[in-house]
Amino acid sequence: MKKLIFSSLLCAGGAVLFAQKNKKFNDTAYLQPIEVLAIRADDKAPFAKTDLTKKEIDKSNLGQDLPFLLNQTPSVVVNSDAGNGIGYTGIRIRGTDATRINVTLNGIPYNDAESQGTFFVDLPDFSSSANSIQVQRGVGTSTNGAGAFGGTINLFTNELNRKFYAFSNNSFGSFKTLKNNIQFGSGMIGSHFTMDGRVSRISSDGYIDRAGSDLKSFYLSTAFLNENNSLRLNVFSGKEKTYQAWNGVPEYVLATNRTYNPSGLEKPGEPYDNETDNYIQTHYQLFYNHKFNPYWKGNLAAFLTRGKGYYEQYKAGERFSDYGLPDHNNGSITETDLVRRLWLDNYFYGTIYSLQYQKNKTQLIIGGGYNAYDGRHYGEIKWAAVQAAVPPGYRWYNVTANKKDLSIYNKWIQQWSKNWQSFVDVQFRHIDYKIHGFRYNPALEVQENYTFLNPKAGITYSNKNWQAYLSYALAGKEPNRDDFEAGNSQQPGPEQLHDIELGIEKKGSGYSFGAGFYYMYYQNQLVLTGKINDVGAYTRTNIPKSYRTGIELQGKTIITRWMNVAANISFSENKIKNFTEYLDDYDNGGQQTKFYRKTDISFSPSLIAGGSVNFVPLKNAEISLISKYVGRQFLDNTSQRSRSSDAYYLQDIRLSYLIEHKIFKAANIILQLNNMFNKKYEPNGYSFSYIYGGRLTTENYYFPMAGFNFMAGVNVKF
Repeated sequence: MKKLIFSSLLCAGGAVLFAQKNKKFNDTAYLQPIEVLAIRADDKAPFAKTDLTKKEIDKSNLGQDLPFLLNQTPSVVVNSDAGNGIGYTGIRIRGTDATRINVTLNGIPYNDAESQGTFFVDLPDFSSSANSIQVQRGVGTSTNGAGAFGGTINLFTNELNRKFYAFSNNSFGSFKTLKNNIQFGSGMIGSHFTMDGRVSRISSDGYIDRAGSDLKSFYLSTAFLNENNSLRLNVFSGKEKTYQAWNGVPEYVLATNRTYNPSGLEKPGEPYDNETDNYIQTHYQLFYNHKFNPYWKGNLAAFLTRGKGYYEQYKAGERFSDYGLPDHNNGSITETDLVRRLWLDNYFYGTIYSLQYQKNKTQLIIGGGYNAYDGRHYGEIKWAAVQAAVPPGYRWYNVTANKKDLSIYNKWIQQWSKNWQSFVDVQFRHIDYKIHGFRYNPALEVQENYTFLNPKAGITYSNKNWQAYLSYALAGKEPNRDDFEAGNSQQPGPEQLHDIELGIEKKGSGYSFGAGFYYMYYQNQLVLTGKINDVGAYTRTNIPKSYRTGIELQGKTIITRWMNVAANISFSENKIKNFTEYLDDYDNGGQQTKFYRKTDISFSPSLIAGGSVNFVPLKNAEISLISKYVGRQFLDNTSQRSRSSDAYYLQDIRLSYLIEHKIFKAANIILQLNNMFNKKYEPNGYSFSYIYGGRLTTENYYFPMAGFNFMAGVNVKF
């Protein structure tokens, strides 16, 4: 597959070179990529944002997943199932999880269409191909794909590299972690053609027992460019195999065995060795950019994302009736041990576009996109102890889903005077979602349509080195797949968010600082309440009123030529105004309820801080002291301390030294020492409570992170 793609790209490049061999163009006038400019916030946009350059990304890119590279941005909390940042990882911005964070790759939607989550494990080492990353907090500007309810992460890889390059990044560290990649770029060939590529592999045993990862990926990009046109094809893919660690560690085990993993333990005698998640995801992106005249330019892109995979489980004592099978041996055998695979097979495809006008003090952007998702969910029994009772190739469920998403946005940026600039942005979004059955409820049909009108407006004042902004944004968001399994009597409604942002910042020679205030008011936010749905599963419920409000402070300065510092801190209040908890009553059946007047939203710490102190003791050497503090997080929405994770403070040290040599251009040696104080902490978890024997019982599960550990890397540039 990789050889075929590589050969095809070389042939395409040869054809382009042949067609252009007799033409001469000015090498300084190539049309720069514009597909991301349509959705990114520029320097004067009235929204909270952080931009990371290629240099900043590479500093900490030793193999950990993308969320951990963003850990030092304001209001961010990250977690990892395996405990060391490799494999399944998570990110929250201002307390909102990945299902409410819009992610795009070169402007193309990445969020899963049904869960609306982002699974960076499916694209291992994609950060190595990223030229820049922008993180917007809050609703932000209109973008493509899923609704942004807590933030937006935009990754950009389509930068033009004019000169040949070749890198090899190699890392190793604790828990038998290894990362190797090779990156290359042709530079400009024949004045019009370029190609970039990467091949990567990452492996790790993980901190948690058996939480191993085997990750592979590649990235290929080829482009033709001249003064007024560019055509680029990206093909990239990831293959992941991770041992499941998503069940967490029970609280009663945490003190004595922090690395305990319950996954795979249903097999008698020893853990099942293939209790794994397996998935392959391949992306095809085709971009065309055109400059019509000095004022007008546009872009059109088409994409296809192909995903297929399964997770495998050993299940003991499973009843035949739960799998739609008759009891065996004339009804005398009613259950069996078995190994099952739960499959997801999907296609996600569509187009994005934008038309951009800029003249004098006026900028207009008309853009949008259309995407469709065709997904299939099915389960197979791979093996059974009573094999004669299971037909070959048997599937006990096989259901499909289709989702279509159409959006159009218009942005108007106007510079009214030297100091004042306005921003107006209106987005129309329509979703058509059809679900033809669920695993536990194959007969349930769902057909829903949603239409959202999302206006945004703001104003920015700039004077010398000072800049201040004020903005308002409205966003709407549809429920995800799991919410719809509530059944016909409990169908969820859409969510709505009003976001007010106010900020001020100053940038000078060698320093910058800023302060931002936000108020995010939710209507009908979907949260877990403990309520069960029609098939007995816990489901999210719309709550009428909730809010997040906070202050974000950040700054950096160069103190001397050998020392600089950077820091950020966020103070917030995150509340549900009226909350009803549902508790399973095993004594009397059904559920009991408990009402709370004002509670904290789960996983929303009131204090988050990060900082770094960087020393340059000699030429080409740097020592960085990196700090992170996260306040107490509640595991549910009841604000009970017994259902929370403790606050934690982490201290890392990163040492780097650049060697310049005649044989190779440069070699950067990096050593990162993580969690220097060996802090025991758990940034993620879950909780459930029930009544049994006349008593209320609460069970907490946590996802512990590794204590002291290290990563070392040698990055060679040829």
